[in-house]
This record gives sequence, structure tokens and C-alpha cells, in this order.
Amino acid sequence: MSTLHLVRHGETTSNVLQRLDTALPGAGLTDFGARQAARYALERPDAGTPILISSAARRAQQTAELIGSVWGVPNEVRDGLFEVQVGDLEDQTSEDAHKVFGATVRSWFSGDTAVRIPGGESLDDVYARYLPVIDAIAEEYLSGPNAREVHLVSHGAAIRLVAAHLVGMPAEFALAHHLKNTGSIELTRTPDGWTCERWGQELPPFHTDDEPELARDPMG
Repeated sequence: MSTLHLVRHGETTSNVLQRLDTALPGAGLTDFGARQAARYALERPDAGTPILISSAARRAQQTAELIGSVWGVPNEVRDGLFEVQVGDLEDQTSEDAHKVFGATVRSWFSGDTAVRIPGGESLDDVYARYLPVIDAIAEEYLSGPNAREVHLVSHGAAIRLVAAHLVGMPAEFALAHHLKNTGSIELTRTPDGWTCERWGQELPPFHTDDEPELARDPMG
């Protein structure tokens, strides 16, 4: 079976400013973010000819296009893969806004998927648009004799929430392990569902006794 690499986009100006930036098209990459994208590709010289997919957000497309320029493969943009929509918190940088977002994410990981960010999405909304795309990608590219590696460039919060759901990752682990820019979670499809081969820098067995970290970047 081939691997699905869920890759967080490179650094953006909004990440630097700790701005809750989720609405499309969103901020573009910083110069450092562009270098992160190129490095992601260069650190995987044996990638072959994988499938490269991104969300419609500017930062995700730019990241994927830079990766693709190194590998010589095109990027395919798919709807439904954008970041969790924060509604009334959009473009805010205040500690209060970050606390509201963080508390909502913790509620989601605890199983209260119907809780909604004011003016934004619930986790049920995120699942409804994101999971069918993952299922379609798995059917197209991750099984059968012509299966290929897929690198899907998306967004930190959405990736962690979806990956944890797919593999049944304990909430404590997912909350404690954020994704840095161009960090990734690697999943493989099995007859029984999905398994996690890597979460950021962590390899299985995954330990759940870590304290949740306070990420400087709230969207990680």
C-alpha cells in the first residue's frame, strides 16, 4: 500500500503575526516559507513521481507548486481541503481569540464535534467536506497495482483533526503534538481503515503521556 502524506503548508505572514487566517484565498508564503517548501522536496529525493494535491488556499498551492517544481510533477487543487473556518475570529491576533479557538479545538478532540466556532465551522462541518476528498484520493491513488505516493498540502488544524479521526489517535497525543510548517503526518490505508506511520517527528508507538504544548502559532 502507498502512503498518504498530509503536509502542512510553508510559513506565511499570518503565521508570523499569529493571525487566525482561514478564509480563502488567504496569505501567501514568506520567503522562508518558500524555502521550507523547496527543502521538503529536496529532503525526499527518492519520492519518484508521486501525486501532488493541495487545498485551494494560496499558501497551500504555492507550497505544492514549489515542491512540484523540484520533483517535476504538477499540483492538483481539490476543493474541501481548506483550513477550519474560524468565522468571527478571522484575522484576529489577540490572546482572547486564540483562547476561544484553542478551547473549541480541545472540545472537538474530546468528542464534542458539534461545537461551532462563532460564525465558523463545527468539526462535523470539517469532516463533511474533508473526509470524502480523502476517500476519493484513496480510491484513485492509494490502492491497486498502480498505487502511488500522495503528498497532500493542507493546513495544520484540519490535518491534525482529520488524521486523528482516521486512525483513532488519542486526543491527548493529537493535542500535544502540533505540526510545524511543512511538517507532515504519514498514513497508510489498510483493509480495516488507516494506520499512522509518522506524526511530525514522532514514530509509533505513540505515547499519550505528553502535556499539550502551547504552540506559538495557533493554527499549527
